[in-house]
Amino acid sequence: MQGYFITLFTQQNRKHEGIPLAKWIIEEAKKLGIGGATLFSGKEGFGHDGRFHSDNYFDLEDPPLQVAMALTPEECDKLIHRIEESQVRIFYTKSPIEFGFTANNSSAN
Repeated sequence: MQGYFITLFTQQNRKHEGIPLAKWIIEEAKKLGIGGATLFSGKEGFGHDGRFHSDNYFDLEDPPLQVAMALTPEECDKLIHRIEESQVRIFYTKSPIEFGFTANNSSAN
């Protein structure tokens, strides 16, 4: 299947509608019928504003998070539209990919 790999970048303490933004994105993806998402926690980084974000014992500065998904073009359009209509400003990357399963049996481990 052809589609996109999308990664949305945020921080642990950033919220939307009273919940962490990364969790909100995942919940919205589920509502749209998207089949899966993965949340990655980063050790450290800096954003477009130059602010440092870290997750270490001595310098807990709003750790970076990434929400990643493999989507069909239609799913990608729906998700981006949903985020935009909620007036959330978030940096993302979007790359064309081919994706699928290696086995036909959905119950295979």
